[in-house]
Amino acid sequence: MRFSMRYVRDYFWHSKFRSVVFWILEIILVLSIAFAFSWFFCRTITIQDVSMEPTIANGEKCMIDRLAYSFHAPQRGDLVAFRTSEEEDDITLVKRVIGLPGEKILISQGQVLINGETYKELKGFPPIENPGLAEEEITLGGTEYFVLGDNRNDSEDSRYADIGNIEKKNIIGKLWFRIQPFSAFGFIGS
Repeated sequence: MRFSMRYVRDYFWHSKFRSVVFWILEIILVLSIAFAFSWFFCRTITIQDVSMEPTIANGEKCMIDRLAYSFHAPQRGDLVAFRTSEEEDDITLVKRVIGLPGEKILISQGQVLINGETYKELKGFPPIENPGLAEEEITLGGTEYFVLGDNRNDSEDSRYADIGNIEKKNIIGKLWFRIQPFSAFGFIGS
């Protein structure tokens, strides 16, 4: 009888200990997955100007997918968050990708021309009043992108020297989800 009680006590102790260890490991795994998800997909940005209206309004808060361009290059029409330099504390801006590496960009008579062809946008943006640097044809380098704000006539973007063409290494990620205001909560379309 004494042997069996000891066996039961040891079994109970080991099974409880094993349960606690597995429970702790499960918590660590869940927290690790949550941290990785939030680090790569849930970095937020609050839009600080009107340059992306009507798509994204001033004061709206959106999430950035930091992994999006690890697997493929930015595509025309993507909404990207970027810095104008490699400095971590540099301001983060949001614009729409218009020109891709190697393309020739020109703004003439209010229209964007890519490699000599008029760029047909899905949204009805007004004609561009100030072509800025794109008044003369711009040839993008192998890692450069030309970006414009959706509010074409009230946006500081690649048309201006202080922003210029955006290097791929300065692109933080792709905007994918709007979290504020609640009335606009949801995925961000192109």
